[in-house]
Amino acid sequence: MNSVPDEIVEHILSLLSNARDIAACTCVSKSWKEAVPYIPSLYFPRNSFDGVLRYADADATIGRMIAAAACLEELVIYCPFSSAALASWLALRCRSLRLLELRMDGVADKAAAAASDGEYPANELDCIGVVRGLETLKLWGVSLTRPPNWSSFARLRTLEIIGATLRDAALRDTVHACPNLTDLALLGCDGVGAVSIELQRLERCRLDFLGPGNSSLHMSSPRLEVLEIQGFSWIRVEQNHRIRRLCIAKNAGRVYKVDMWKLADLEFMSLRGVQWSWNAVSSILQCASEVQHLVMKIEFCGDFDTLQPFPEIDLVEFFNNHPKLRKFEIHGALFAALCQKNSLKNLDSRFMIPCLEEVVITVRSPLNAEQKLNTLESLLRYSVKLRRMAIRISQMKNCHEAADDFFKEICKFKYMNSKIIQIE
Repeated sequence: MNSVPDEIVEHILSLLSNARDIAACTCVSKSWKEAVPYIPSLYFPRNSFDGVLRYADADATIGRMIAAAACLEELVIYCPFSSAALASWLALRCRSLRLLELRMDGVADKAAAAASDGEYPANELDCIGVVRGLETLKLWGVSLTRPPNWSSFARLRTLEIIGATLRDAALRDTVHACPNLTDLALLGCDGVGAVSIELQRLERCRLDFLGPGNSSLHMSSPRLEVLEIQGFSWIRVEQNHRIRRLCIAKNAGRVYKVDMWKLADLEFMSLRGVQWSWNAVSSILQCASEVQHLVMKIEFCGDFDTLQPFPEIDLVEFFNNHPKLRKFEIHGALFAALCQKNSLKNLDSRFMIPCLEEVVITVRSPLNAEQKLNTLESLLRYSVKLRRMAIRISQMKNCHEAADDFFKEICKFKYMNSKIIQIE
């Protein structure tokens, strides 16, 4: 290694980011230690200071390494640290930092302890405002009940906040301080009632809010291409968008209304939840006439506490309204709606499903077996490009004596079309 030029050593060490590895390298030789200022990334894992009893010792070690890395561009800290130390580190490297990722739950715990002692701690996120050149900011376990004292992050493109307690005003001011975001993720968060996002450059947005509350979402982002949301009961997205991928879920509570306008560029759509208003379901399906891959896993309909089944759906009308559908994943409730008495009444020799190549069907009940078999046969007969039909029966309720007979009929159907049909 003594014969390796200093520039090569600097390049090799610049590929490291784990703080333990970098600390070990500084002990190898003087030339390796002198290469530390050129390291662009520092990563402190959760267990970096296991066995260290005092936060001050950990803070001192982190501070020395940050001070030594004069060209530091990326700083990731998952281990516990103090908010006072963080402020000094960011002030030291505010001009060079481009990516900052912090796990703040330890800081929040200490702040709560200070509050219990009668102190009112400052917002631990305020100090991030000095790093004006940030391009990526990721925060874990923060408390955003009060707006952080940030002016503006004009260069920030990616903002991720995970596991946070939020309030409407604090979230609004935080997003307002990042006007040029292209990627926004708020995951595993709670505490908001109404979310409004108006970002002109936003392209990808992921929102995951916890709890059964009836929160609302309003979005206006003309460049939006990917929208994945969970936890909202009222959803409105203004019509000036380019959404290609859309996922809407509500694990608890109900979805009452969805306004999306025409989804002209839509390629993939997933709708999931325990209970949706049928108006919300029919509205989004009407907007998504251009969809190519559709996943429907909604258990029940109904606007009130009573869980209701899906109303009858005409199979011909459904596929005529979605002519570009190539892959279709149908859960039990929607499949049952396609298998009602009049669902196939409009079938004739002129009808065809032009683009469908793959269909995955989850059968939850053996009831109405004859009509379900007729629907399966119709999907097979009229889908001119169908390559695969997967029938999932592992979750089928088999307490009814008709289950065995239905399963036998499914097996016969599979045997007659073994190249296309699979039973899972």
